[in-house]
Parts: sequence; C-alpha cells; structure tokens
Amino acid sequence: MGHFSITITFIFLFLTRYHRLVHADSLATNVPPYSCDTSNPLTKSFPFCNLNLTITQRAKDIVSRLTLDEKISQLVNTAPAIPRLGIPSYQWWNEALHGVSYVGKGIRLNGSITAATSFPQIILIAASFDPKLWYRISKVIGTEARGVYNAGQAQGMTFWAPNINIFRDPRWGRGQETAGEDPLVNSKYGVSYVRGLQGDSFEGGKLIGGRLKASACCKHFTAYDLENWKGVNRYVFDAKVTLQDLADTYQPSFHSCVVQGRSSGIMCAYNRVNGVPNCADYNLLTNTARKKWNFNGYIASDCDAVRFIYEKQGYAKTPEDVVADVLRAGMDVECGNYMTKHAKSAVLQKKIPISQIDRALHNLFTIRIRLGLFDGNPTKLQYGRIGPNQVCSKENLDLALEAARSGIVLLKNTASILPLPRVNTLGVIGPNANKSSIVLLGNYFGQPCKQVSILKGFYTYASQTHYRSGCTDGVKCASAEIDRAVEVAKISDYVILVMGLDQSQETETLDRDHLELPGKQQKLINSVAKASKKPVILVILCGGPVDITFAKNNDKIGGIIWAGYPGELGGRALAQVVFGDYNPGGRLPMTWYPKDFIKIPMTDMRMRADPSSGYPGRTYRFYTGPKVYEFGYGLSYSNYSYNFISVKNNNIHINQSTTHSILENSETIRYKLVSELGKKACKTMSISVTLGITNTGSMAGKHPVLLFVKPKKGRNGNPVKQLVGFESVTVEGGGKGEVGFEVSVCEHLSRANESGVKVIEEGGYLFLVGELEYSINITL
Repeated sequence: MGHFSITITFIFLFLTRYHRLVHADSLATNVPPYSCDTSNPLTKSFPFCNLNLTITQRAKDIVSRLTLDEKISQLVNTAPAIPRLGIPSYQWWNEALHGVSYVGKGIRLNGSITAATSFPQIILIAASFDPKLWYRISKVIGTEARGVYNAGQAQGMTFWAPNINIFRDPRWGRGQETAGEDPLVNSKYGVSYVRGLQGDSFEGGKLIGGRLKASACCKHFTAYDLENWKGVNRYVFDAKVTLQDLADTYQPSFHSCVVQGRSSGIMCAYNRVNGVPNCADYNLLTNTARKKWNFNGYIASDCDAVRFIYEKQGYAKTPEDVVADVLRAGMDVECGNYMTKHAKSAVLQKKIPISQIDRALHNLFTIRIRLGLFDGNPTKLQYGRIGPNQVCSKENLDLALEAARSGIVLLKNTASILPLPRVNTLGVIGPNANKSSIVLLGNYFGQPCKQVSILKGFYTYASQTHYRSGCTDGVKCASAEIDRAVEVAKISDYVILVMGLDQSQETETLDRDHLELPGKQQKLINSVAKASKKPVILVILCGGPVDITFAKNNDKIGGIIWAGYPGELGGRALAQVVFGDYNPGGRLPMTWYPKDFIKIPMTDMRMRADPSSGYPGRTYRFYTGPKVYEFGYGLSYSNYSYNFISVKNNNIHINQSTTHSILENSETIRYKLVSELGKKACKTMSISVTLGITNTGSMAGKHPVLLFVKPKKGRNGNPVKQLVGFESVTVEGGGKGEVGFEVSVCEHLSRANESGVKVIEEGGYLFLVGELEYSINITL
C-alpha cells in the first residue's frame, strides 16, 4: 500500500510538472506556458536552457534536436508542444492593433483579466500627429499584453501589428487601421508603435540583451490596399507597381519599421506585386528586408496566403512547389496549416532542403527566446512583475481619453458656434449616437474596460437630452424616421447629429463602392438642419473619408466634426470637445475626395497623375483634382500663426561625386544620386528649422505643426508637396511656442526617379507651414 501511494504521488508530480511545461491547450491556469524549468532535470541539462549561451547558440541547439516531423509542426501559427524537450505549444497569431485583442487565437480575456484598454482606431490616433503620444499608447499595449500573458491567459506574445500600408484609395475597408496616406507619418507611427510594444526607448536606446516585452510585426509587406473591388479580391490581385512608386510610397514605412524601429516581425501580404506573390518573393523578403535592411526577425504569411498562392493565384504547379517557393523566398511561419500538410512531401521530393526549414525555425525560436519563454518561469523575469493591476488601469484609460481628444478633427465652425454652451434641451440624433461602444472601436478590437456611448457622453452637458436614431436599420439607413427626428429638432436648443459609417460599411474584406453617406443619411441631416432652431452640429464617425460637400456648404449646419472611431472613451472625448472642455487640434491624415473619385479603378496603383489620360493621381502628394478636405486640414477654437525664427544652411551646395542631367521640356535638369553621395556626406547635409507658433486665441491648445516642402518649379513626377516634419506642441492662450526640425537633404529633399533611385535635383524649394513660405536652394 505504501509503495502504491509513493507511485501515485510520483505520477501526480510528474503530470503536474508536465502540464506546467507544455501547457498545450489550457489557458485557465495563472501560470503562463514556458520552457526550461530550472527545477526539472528533464530540461536542466539542455544547452538551449543555458542562459550563459548566446540567443543564437540556444536557438541552434533547439533546432538541432528536432525530428523532421517536429520541425514541420513548428512552421505554422499554431505550433504544438514538444513534450520530450519540455517545449510548450505556442500561438504566433495574436492581435493588438489599438489594444490587446481577442481577434487572434492566442489571447483569452476570460480569467482574472476580462478586458483591455481599447484605444481609438489608428486613423484617428494618427490625426494627432504626435509620435510621443503614439509611443505612450503602444507602450501601454505592450505592458497590458505582458500582463495578460503573466496571468496565464495567452499562448503567445507575438502581435501582428502595426498595419503600415499607405491609405492610397479612400474606398479601402482597412484604411482605418493605418496612419493615413503619407509615407512619413506611417513611418514614424510604425517606429513609435514597435518601440513602445517591444520595450525599446523612444529615443532609440537598444533593447536590454535583445529581449522583448512583446513582439511587433509590421504588415502587410507590400503594396497591399485592396479587399474586394468589383470581383477583384486581395487573394488574387496582381498590383502593378512602378519602381518609382515602390521607392517613395509603398516601401518607406517598412524600411523605417525595420531599420529605425527594429521590428522583430514582418507579415507578407496576400497580393502579388508585378506578378510575384509577396510571400514567395525572394527579392522582397530576402534581398530587400534581410540583406539591404538587415532585418533579423521572423516573417509570417497572412492567413492562408500560402494556400492561395497555389489554389487561387495558380503561381505554383503543386502544393509542394508553393512550400518550396515561400521557404526559399525567406518566409518563416505560415498562418494556416498548408505547411503541415505539404512540407514533408516537398522535402521527400527534394524540392526544398532541410536547411531552409532549419533557417526558418532558427528565426522562430530566436523570437521565443528573446521573449523570455525559454528562461524558466517568465513571471520571475524582467517583465514578470506586470500584473492584472496594470491592465485597464486609470492611467491607461486616461491615455485612451487623451488619444481620442487629440485626434478629433474640427472641420467646420461657422460663426464660432462651437464650443456649445451648457443647454437646457439637447437633441441627439443619428444611427451612431446610441450604439454600444463597439461602434466606437473600429475593427480588431478586444473587450473594452468601460463602455461610454456618444449619447451617454452628452448627458452631463444638458438638463434634458432627447434622442432619436433617425434610421431604423443603423448606418445603412435604407429606412429613415425623419418626421420623428424633426420633432426632436424643433424642441431642442441645440441639435447634434451623429452619422457616418461602421464596420458593416468598411472593414477587412469589405471595400466601399461609393464615397457618400449611406442610404437616407443625407436627407435626414438636411431635414433636421432645416427644422432646428439654430445651426446643427454634424459628427461623422468613419475610417475612410466621405463626401460631405452638401454639409460643408449648408449654412444650417454650423459645425462639422470628424471623430473617426474614437475608442472606448470616445463618447466622453467628443462631449468634452463639443462643449469646450477640450480645444480640438487634430488634423486629417488623409485627403477627403469628392464622390466622383470612384470613377478611378481601385486596381490602378499609380500614385502620380497622368495629364495625358486624365488620371488625377492619388494622395495629397500627387493628386491634382478637387478635394472636399485636404490632408492636414483641421480647425481649432484658437487661431495659430507661424514665423520662421531661423533656418540654418538654407543654401545647400553639393560638390561630391558625379553630376547627372536629363532634358525635360527643353530644360536641362541637373541631379545627383543619393547612393553616390554616401551616408557620411548625407549626414552633413541637413537644414535646421526653428519655427515660432503663436496662439492668438484665449484657450490653450495642442497644435500639430506640419512642415512641407515643394519645388518652386513643378516637374513631371515630382510630388506637388511633401511632408518633411511634424510635431505636436501645446501653446497657452495668447502664448507662444517653438518647434524645431532637422530636414535631411538626402532623405527629405530627394525624390525617386523612374528607376526607383533616389536623386537630389538642383533648384529652388519652398518650406511651407500653413500659409507661410521660406525659400531654400540646392546647387550642384
């Protein structure tokens, strides 16, 4: 009996330790899955558990111990446990676009942590033009992610964000996930996000020992910005992109994410670029990312992208060929299960050497080691003290509120009708006014900590609040109760209309087919405006722009506010802006086009205008057509004026290397290649700009300062103007402030030629800030 008792005890202890080691499926325990338990003789002797070895040595040791079947099992997002080595299962697919989300497969908000801070959707965060704010937000997301992991509610710490694709076409359903249409803004956003999430310092300090608080993954690489347009979907779309557009529009944000942000992950996109699937493009993944940019992280496919290369695109002849193509290209892990089905047969058919699989596995296990998952119990390590009290904290929610207020854009304010006074009766009308906070979150959200609808946010500012949806079927508004809405307008001192879009109109897999407000929204707005005692306030919730020219030109609509998708505290933030507790300062991160823009095919990837065919170009940098609102537009309750305090080195003479020339319209244009100048020469060629800002209003305001440059003489293929610097500064009412910019001649004043090569042209240029101009010259 005693021997039996000892045996049972031994089995119990073994199973307990085994469960803790591999933790393959359960997320209920409060101990996160990890490897290399220091008290377990099974793993204690393995070199990959030796903290004195380098990360590279440890990763190589793990890979060397795996059988072929075990190796193949690790090439997919749901990587199973390897019990004989004490390696737990791992889930690569986790999401944290604007807060820790349960959209991926690895996070469960169902234990001691049931929610996470849900910040505004990225397009609204971008409207603050404040990289320091962006960094603070992602730092919180990384901390909350680690807190969820420490609570045993996560099977992975690799997060597939940020989305740094360019918002090229206003119909794109996922434009809301991006920082807008400008490459510099997307670049700075990506760097801020990656450094904050991974645990880097904003000033560029290196990660301690290369360790990661969480892992960021820049996506979608590259030229991805179409979901489904007239039957052409993202799985089959072949994006025809010029070398010129790749160099100065589609690739800069990814270059910055890797080189400056030091991202530990990249995701290759579904689509093809010039005939080649992104995930099978050796030139993209290996030559560009790994060799030119020195990327040393892991590369994941978008979900089922590997399968679609064979099944939808017909790029490869067999499934085994697809496996060989993506591994040779440099991809490391598939979101899906195609690799587990066909990688072994690809090896047996000698279509791919095992060394390519080992290369991918080395990259994957390196990331897991950098996350501290092979260092013993991670709750006892560098980030192990992050607990549930650091998730949904008051400080984090205050930051979500600040982010929403900083991004909200005031588009119209006739006769300074805003801010509104406290009122007796307030009418709130519109399909987006009284929805749960879900509509405020955009897509890729998690369970928010608090839920404050827009209607609820207005309650404290009026003695009585009267509400009508106006649309019986939400924002679709195929059926409208206009008479009932008009009745509310007639009895209210002021009326706020909360209209726009939601995820039924724009989201992943869903592009829009028009740029107008859906259904009878416009008719509802005009009817209410006509009946109201005073001009109404129109609030638009949307990610992509809408043509609201009718409202812009209607005198009965006194104020227009774009609130994006403002996050879980968006209702409170909007009310504070409308009633003057906060001075709005957000500025549009994308052009708002007129409704006729839809005549241009979404599939046309050209950025530059083509006057000969009537093609107007895209984004503020190249678009030559009419606009509803332009990039960078935004009003405030204050007025701001600028002055150039100093511009150092405004006459640049470049005498290094060979001078080239081209003939254009009987004019000789001289230029130099940036590559021939070299990094050392480029470092010496910068222009220091110090700007003064004066707030001529009575309210303090947070104001984004945007510095553009444009050539004095427009030339074919050159941007109309180009953002070269931005910073957000707070200026007291009646006060002054200063902001400085370092403008690199090689980086900011160069352009890509038709071969995709960066060149610096001789000639005159203008710095632009608001209506202010300053002349600079470059001579060769």
